[in-house]
Amino acid sequence: MFLNLLSITGFLVAVTGIVWLVFLDHLFANNPVLIAVQVVAVLLMLWARWTFGRRSFHASANPSEGGLVTTGPYRYWRHPIYASIVYFVWAGQIEAPAALPLLAAAIITLGLVVRMLIEEHFLVAEYPEYTSYRKQAKRLVPFIY
Repeated sequence: MFLNLLSITGFLVAVTGIVWLVFLDHLFANNPVLIAVQVVAVLLMLWARWTFGRRSFHASANPSEGGLVTTGPYRYWRHPIYASIVYFVWAGQIEAPAALPLLAAAIITLGLVVRMLIEEHFLVAEYPEYTSYRKQAKRLVPFIY
């Protein structure tokens, strides 16, 4: 119960940070290269949502029915949806870094990392094969982390 509440809190923290960046007018990049990064991040999210299906829409980080997904972007990322949010948010901060937007981006990242760690705790308990899967697929950056 506590972990479910903490995972929902991580999600809400991330959403609050994104809303904060919108109000600061600091979510979207203006540089063509960084816009391309944001477009690729959106495409990654769409690919992950398509691969994972409808079951990816739930408030807490507990596993949903249907088995462990290791295809599509999940072949390279354990958390491609969260990764796409992190890529999108940080691409908007690189060209004109400022204290409050950087703080918001860090808060978003922290909320998502909390969520990922809790989700992985549940996945290890639900799917024994998750332990070997996480050795091949990285958390946020393929082949690195």
